[in-house]
Amino acid sequence: MKKVLVDEVASGPDAAELPERVQEALGELAGAAREGLLALSVGVGLGVMAELMQEEVDEVVGPKGKHDPQRAAVRHGREAGEVTLGGRRVAVERPRARTADGETEVALVTYQHFADRDPLTRLVCEQMLAGVSTRRFERTREPVGSEVEQQARSTSKSAVSREFVQRTRENLEALMSRRLDDARLAVLMIDGIDLKGCTNVVCLGITTDGVKVPLGLWEGSTENAEVATALLADLVDRGLDVEQGVLCVLDGAKALRKAVRDVLGVHTPVQRCVRHKERNVLAHLPERDRQAVKRRLRKAWREVDHDRALTELRALAGELDRSHPGAAASLREGLEETLSVTRVGIRGKLKQTLESTNPCESMIECVRRSARNVKHWQSGEMCLRWTAAGMLEAEQQFRRVIGYRDLAKLATAVEREAAQAATPTPTKEGALTPA
Repeated sequence: MKKVLVDEVASGPDAAELPERVQEALGELAGAAREGLLALSVGVGLGVMAELMQEEVDEVVGPKGKHDPQRAAVRHGREAGEVTLGGRRVAVERPRARTADGETEVALVTYQHFADRDPLTRLVCEQMLAGVSTRRFERTREPVGSEVEQQARSTSKSAVSREFVQRTRENLEALMSRRLDDARLAVLMIDGIDLKGCTNVVCLGITTDGVKVPLGLWEGSTENAEVATALLADLVDRGLDVEQGVLCVLDGAKALRKAVRDVLGVHTPVQRCVRHKERNVLAHLPERDRQAVKRRLRKAWREVDHDRALTELRALAGELDRSHPGAAASLREGLEETLSVTRVGIRGKLKQTLESTNPCESMIECVRRSARNVKHWQSGEMCLRWTAAGMLEAEQQFRRVIGYRDLAKLATAVEREAAQAATPTPTKEGALTPA
């Protein structure tokens, strides 16, 4: 089959037989085709959009040139407008219509759809989180033709920055207003992220179905108890049921432990991250002794019998007392809480998942990666916006946690343990005291 070029169609021997309007349109398409297929498609698309708007006006007002005494609206000329196209705002001419009495403008649904700025702000946010700077944003736009490019705007550094601030502010509000009334959480993971002088404490929830859900964040100068308490109190205000059995996984910070006790109750079980505990202990040892101690720590934490694992860890702490008392004290601090998952009877892959804060650390790493180009943090609000945007970006990549089928068993075991701990026990004098 012979290929026919657009130029040949527009200027061939039979072109003179075509209507003048068609010849002009073909000539414009031929010019756009020289700049590439995308530019040609954009030109066709803008033409189709203009036709759609005109057809909507005809439906609202009625056919042009035909008098209709019952019409509810009349044409009102044309005016300049803007639509969103490929990460930019492009100038177009749009038709107008007003009510028959001339008092009210009739909104055109077609124009409102194409003029919506949401696709632009969404694209800007995605590009920025992917590492594109505001200065280079314009260079990442796809070519849409020189004529359209000359009229385009909203691609400058300041315009892109404004769009990103608006989008991330909406993300922050959406994250901090999530209702938790219907969420059945089995695990809460709390950790902090430092952004060059500003610390955000973040919370990740894991449902009984194994779904990871970013729950919220709070800003402060350090990872202190007041910030963590405010974060957990906000979760309770948004519907988190403190009566349901939930396991809290922490990195070992005393401030976080205090916040859990104050807000969620003294009987809420806490699992201390074994990776953090391991690093803390090994930091007190000389290089020559670290590998042997690491092997013994990991062997004890792999043990499925809680009492045996606890005995092995206490024995190791006793051996370290004389040679390295600092390491022994670090190991004894919160020792029992490094075995909380083992104590409630969780084994296998879920035990490995919940022994550390790795799922939460993975979300925090996504925040760091998204904000890697930020050199100057201007305010706490900026830190919150970037952190929330990174958390929601990470949520799109989440998978179910490894071993999720045992999460319902974990929730049941935690509820049973908490109920037993809260049950009063009789004393010798006959009085009742909590277990």
